[in-house]
Amino acid sequence: MHLRNKPVAGALLFLLLVTTSLMGNQAQPNQAQAQGTQHVQPTPLPPDVDPNDPAVPAWVPRPATPPPSASNAAKPSTNANVPVPQPGKAPEQPISEGSVGEVTKNASGGFTYKSIVNEVTLSATVLDTKRHLVTNLDKANFAVYEDSGDGKWQQQSITSFIRKDIPVSIGIVVDNSGSMRTKRAAVTKAVLNLIQASNPQDEVFVVNFNDDPYLDQDFTSKVDLLREALDRVDSRGGTALYDAVIASADHLAKGAKKEKKVLLVVTDGVDNESRESLETAIHSVLNDSGPTIYTIGILGDEPGTKRAKRALQSLSDQTGGVAFFPRDLEEVDEISSEVARDIRNQYSITYKPINPRSNGGYRKVHVEAHASGYKDLQVRTRDGYFADEKHTASTK
Repeated sequence: MHLRNKPVAGALLFLLLVTTSLMGNQAQPNQAQAQGTQHVQPTPLPPDVDPNDPAVPAWVPRPATPPPSASNAAKPSTNANVPVPQPGKAPEQPISEGSVGEVTKNASGGFTYKSIVNEVTLSATVLDTKRHLVTNLDKANFAVYEDSGDGKWQQQSITSFIRKDIPVSIGIVVDNSGSMRTKRAAVTKAVLNLIQASNPQDEVFVVNFNDDPYLDQDFTSKVDLLREALDRVDSRGGTALYDAVIASADHLAKGAKKEKKVLLVVTDGVDNESRESLETAIHSVLNDSGPTIYTIGILGDEPGTKRAKRALQSLSDQTGGVAFFPRDLEEVDEISSEVARDIRNQYSITYKPINPRSNGGYRKVHVEAHASGYKDLQVRTRDGYFADEKHTASTK
């Protein structure tokens, strides 16, 4: 991801380029150098990934019916004979120095013990039949199921339950391509309203993307800095949405200080510039500490609109978020308020999988909620995650 320079540095660099051009004795620097940026080259597409970007990854078949309730959790689900495709190893997660089970000495003279994290934490939103948020449930009202790939759902034991507004690390990922020029003012207003309606302890960063993603503001809670980043409008180039999602999720994984993570993605068209595919983008966020993704598609009737809608819907559905498709720009502000309410009224549910994480593979997850006075409660959370044995925690 590019790190954009400040205006003064940009001016000095412009003068340097002009001087170099006039001298004519050196080849021009490449584009990344000319902008003073660092660009992380994306990994090549795996050979089994469809470059046509299928909207739903092959390893996430949706069951025809939900898993069994607590009374018959040990019975196979209706799709017991449908095997779950194995996509291979999960994406590598950042890991600090020192091996698992090893005590190491850090720079400050202290000691760190590294161990495998065996628990999974889900952010869950609960809605009633009228689509109203339900925020008064307790641990006993929830049941968590996991399917490790053998077609049998197993109820998991909930080890931790939080029912309060907790701080979040949020990435704001905004389309800065040419087609967004007339829409950016409305988008900026809506995003700022979301930030101001969020938990004061949240940390937020801003990525603007066109052909490439640019980190225009790193993690901060200062609204003025975030406004400045959102006002940095280039409105040119194409739409590399998938690359921007991958880079932003990676930035969350490496730099976020909060356990709960969210991406808000705003775009107005189909991806036409990414080096990576939609399938690869979804793969990159499907780990137990990956972000919940909310998407806002300001889409028209241009060619590819259906494909763009499917892509945004898939990114949100499989991470427990929501995809919004406003009819006009006035609705974007209302949507941002809804996203803020959703984030602040989620339950945090932690469980230790019966199937050890060290076995790897993709794990489908299903959460149910039942409570007196409510009928057919809907729980929205991630569809599943890749168990990664290298996901570790350190104790000092």
